[in-house]
Amino acid sequence: MSEKACCHGPGYATPLDAMKNGPREKLLYTVTIQPNVDEPHGDYLATIDVDPESPTYCQIVHRTFTNRKGNELHHSGWNACSSCYYVDKNAKTVPKRSRLVLPSLNSDFIYILDVVTDPRKPEIIKVIDGDVLKSHNVTAPHTTHCLANGNIMISTMGDAKGNAKGEFILFDADFNCVGTWTKGERKAICGYDFWYQPYFDVMASSEWGAPNKFRRGWNTEDLEDMSQYGCRINFYKWSTQTLYQTVDLGLEGVTPLEIRFMHNPKRPDGFVGCGLNAIVYYFKKKDDSDEFVVKKVIDIPRKLVDRGTGTAAEMGGMISDIIISLDDKFLYVNCWLHGDVRQYDITNPEEPKLVSQLFLGGAICSDLTDVIVKEDKEWTERPPPCYIKGRRLEGGPQMMQLSLDGKRLYVSSSLYSPWDKQFYPEMVSKGGHVVLIDVDAVNGGMKLNEDFLVDFGKEPYGPTLPHEMRYPGGDCTSDIWLANDK
Repeated sequence: MSEKACCHGPGYATPLDAMKNGPREKLLYTVTIQPNVDEPHGDYLATIDVDPESPTYCQIVHRTFTNRKGNELHHSGWNACSSCYYVDKNAKTVPKRSRLVLPSLNSDFIYILDVVTDPRKPEIIKVIDGDVLKSHNVTAPHTTHCLANGNIMISTMGDAKGNAKGEFILFDADFNCVGTWTKGERKAICGYDFWYQPYFDVMASSEWGAPNKFRRGWNTEDLEDMSQYGCRINFYKWSTQTLYQTVDLGLEGVTPLEIRFMHNPKRPDGFVGCGLNAIVYYFKKKDDSDEFVVKKVIDIPRKLVDRGTGTAAEMGGMISDIIISLDDKFLYVNCWLHGDVRQYDITNPEEPKLVSQLFLGGAICSDLTDVIVKEDKEWTERPPPCYIKGRRLEGGPQMMQLSLDGKRLYVSSSLYSPWDKQFYPEMVSKGGHVVLIDVDAVNGGMKLNEDFLVDFGKEPYGPTLPHEMRYPGGDCTSDIWLANDK
């Protein structure tokens, strides 16, 4: 079917179309966590004005509260994305990107928000009780992706009792639960993130761990049972919904978190960032089979650090997010503990080239008097603390969102509130932040924008913690394109 003969959905024809013709973002929907578990308003979606021409630029203009304790909102997704660009010319309705989906890691509730009636003031229009997921023996919903058939798919990490279980739950366009997705006897041990490429009939998923484990904070003793903590990449047949290949990365690749295929729907390759040891793996489909090969391509050295205990221990970078520009040219990697954001040229994806690096806080800043770096294989001096508008950035760089044109990278500071409290108590007490990095999208290069700071330290009900971010018009991590000429 030709493009002219089609009704158009809410997306763009190709990733490059979005990059070249997509509008500049004006609002930034930011999932925000209330660390005070007794505060009744709970977590919320903060709407941030990011339009430089607006009188409220760089300000939170609205807060959509869940009014429930214990949610732990984490990631979000859309009811329709660029996979809906091509629609049958005889279709009676055209999908609209009108609903933002907010799953909760701890309560298993899912909040559906109307973001069209008033984009500056999203409103909760439906709440899916956590018992809905438990009735299908799944919990801890994480990543949301819309599908081309109109359904919404959410990855889950636990069973009804909080033990590890890698699965996916489906909802229809009206957010009625359809059931779990995986078919067949073979199941993933753990779950977390996922990305699909239908042109190659494949979906890839990653693994974090059992809700019963990660909800209590990070404990290295948990790694003694790798059935409850993830270290694997799972590949599924998209058409049959069956798991056919699992690649075990071992302890070196423990906690493979964000997983991304290249945006080009005709590329069967991508990256996954492994949190604890700060390693990035590249995966690629073999030319002669459906099997994937996996190769370590980025290995950020661990540092030997004494954090005031008198005993030095290795500190990994903690990669908790990666993002690929829409032209598949640059890969962005965060190190939440080391404190830096890195930009890699991935023109040759098997040999990423580091082209830029910025420090935005972290656990080894030079002004931390109770920290001693015994060994650093990359730097001879500790990075200085980062200040914007007189405010010291507490915590480290966490979730990232890149503008469609690749020129602006927004960075938040919160990973997951139990872990925030464990690693960055100062950030929890003072509040997190969102900052902006200006990017050279042609030659590479990053520069911190010193005029942009969203401070979550003086929120209405106490300091809060910003996590994942979305734009109303689509972004570099929620949209999956379909090849239209297979």
